Amino acid sequence: MAPLAADLEFRGLIHQVTDPDLTARLDRDHFVLYAGFDPTADSLHVGHLLQICTLRRFQQAGHRPIALAGGGTGVIGDPGGKTEERSLLTDEELRANLAGIRAQLERFFDFSPAAGDARAVLLDNGDWLRPFTLVDFLRDVGKRFTVNQMVAKESVRARLERPDQGISFTEFTYMLLQAYDFLHLQETEGCSLQIGGSDQWGNITMGIDLVRRVHGVEVYGLTSPLVLKADGTKFGKTESGAVWLDPARTSPYQLHQFLLRVEDAMVGTYLRYFTFLDREAIEALDEETASHPERRAAHRALAREVTLLVHGEAELLRAERSAAALFSEEIADLDEPTLLDLCAEAPRTLLARDLLDLPLVDALVAAGLSASKGQARTTISQGGIYLNNRRIAEPEARITVEDLLFGRYLVLRKGKRDYHLLRFE
Repeated sequence: MAPLAADLEFRGLIHQVTDPDLTARLDRDHFVLYAGFDPTADSLHVGHLLQICTLRRFQQAGHRPIALAGGGTGVIGDPGGKTEERSLLTDEELRANLAGIRAQLERFFDFSPAAGDARAVLLDNGDWLRPFTLVDFLRDVGKRFTVNQMVAKESVRARLERPDQGISFTEFTYMLLQAYDFLHLQETEGCSLQIGGSDQWGNITMGIDLVRRVHGVEVYGLTSPLVLKADGTKFGKTESGAVWLDPARTSPYQLHQFLLRVEDAMVGTYLRYFTFLDREAIEALDEETASHPERRAAHRALAREVTLLVHGEAELLRAERSAAALFSEEIADLDEPTLLDLCAEAPRTLLARDLLDLPLVDALVAAGLSASKGQARTTISQGGIYLNNRRIAEPEARITVEDLLFGRYLVLRKGKRDYHLLRFE
């Protein structure tokens, strides 16, 4: 395994450090470090994977990671990166969200005694922030900072520059709560390093200042770049919403397909961020992408490695089998949820069941795959129409109940990729 500092540098994971000597110390000293995850939903999404993977890299190098669930800060909401006030979560919503993300975080780290000094810890900052009285908080934390210092932070300044939105006192105090997290973890866990995205720089430095002012102890911060797509928008956002780690929200197949479709310009970056392939393997994929982009070897490696990391080998194999079935008659062997998952992005048409024994040309027109029956006949004769991925060459073919999958579905395909799902009810 490559030294941690060199590996982080190769992967482009070091954006800012609070001490220029920190990277050299990563291979010499033993750190307890943490990253926070606010429970704004009951699942993490692929955008969180960068910090998850970075924490895991530290653990593999012998450092002790703390995954911090924000049961306290999640009630307040981080103003960073937001142009307007967040909606406040109810206690019931917060509990459900915490349960969801705890289960996900436990997949990525070694919490067993066998990990020794690098044994991971999963904590909830609600355990120490909720009992904190307002008077004690203002005296012990608020007194340590000036309003001038807080207003100068980018996350606050950006909101103050929009008088139509502004920032509530609630979100204004978020950085103090996160600063106290660092102090508490330094006191109770010996934590001396916080990592996060570059948008967390202001919050991290506040925590470092608080620890120094209270105990005169030097602690550190390290940020990674924000994960963006080639056009500068957030990675993991699609037209239908976020790409989640919860398989009930985003199936392993959908995650696999999302990664297969990332921009060529970004696939090398994502291989570095989200996989544990070594430098030699990644650079070989870089070279293959440059010389033979049509093979999409890097995309397949990215989809395989991340799906395996998030969902395990069984779900990876199922996702790959589903992807292969999309272009073969094996589509008829899939279970119903997988079939619907496979066709999630395909247009759908609902037809009355009494229309069965329907001419195929009529079905093609109803699905919008042909403009007319004459065009449909021509396309069939030319071998361009598939029924459940079985090529149909007879223009007079009809659709019967025997053709239906699970007694109600029919997958029509025109050419290589023009799919349509018919449902008969």
